[in-house]
Amino acid sequence: MNPRTAQIKRDTLETRVDVRLNLDGQGRGEFATGVPFLDHMLDQVARHGCLDLSIQAEGDLHIDAHHTVEDVGITLGQAFAEALGDKQGIRRYGHAYVPLDEALSRVVVDFSGRPGLEYHVEYPRARIGDFDVDLFEEFFHGFVNHARVTLHLDSLRGHNAHHVAETLFKAFGRAIRMAAEPDPRMQGVTPSTKGSL
Repeated sequence: MNPRTAQIKRDTLETRVDVRLNLDGQGRGEFATGVPFLDHMLDQVARHGCLDLSIQAEGDLHIDAHHTVEDVGITLGQAFAEALGDKQGIRRYGHAYVPLDEALSRVVVDFSGRPGLEYHVEYPRARIGDFDVDLFEEFFHGFVNHARVTLHLDSLRGHNAHHVAETLFKAFGRAIRMAAEPDPRMQGVTPSTKGSL
């Protein structure tokens, strides 16, 4: 099987982002986005997605973290699209429930070729440390639009904002791991009645 890897660099007037991705990794991550809580969440994706993932970013953090967080999502989505190629032989669908103490999140993904986001997450407070939790939706919008996936994210319960975020990103990692896995019964087959994704 060809290596399912990608390296994407995205340069704009607001940010510079470099993503390296190996879908068949061991959960190794290196992150330096300038946004520490985002780095912590990306590490959850790598570990629970069993991805080797490196993300370096420089952005206009003197304004706020919005452009950096969104552009990291965009570039990660582009990396997934490249690494998956024509998507032949993958499971296509993935889902995960992840708890952390009182918090529980569910994530369901379809590598459908059609961008769509359903984001149903409420946080008990607006910030985790100095991180604005509204930016997580921007991250996932960026990912969905450029990976061309359908993604449903639901926080089912939780009263600790950190726990809510962490369960969401762990479940995201596990769901995309399942969806991107090769299916030994579908070798050389595109998992769609249309014949393409």
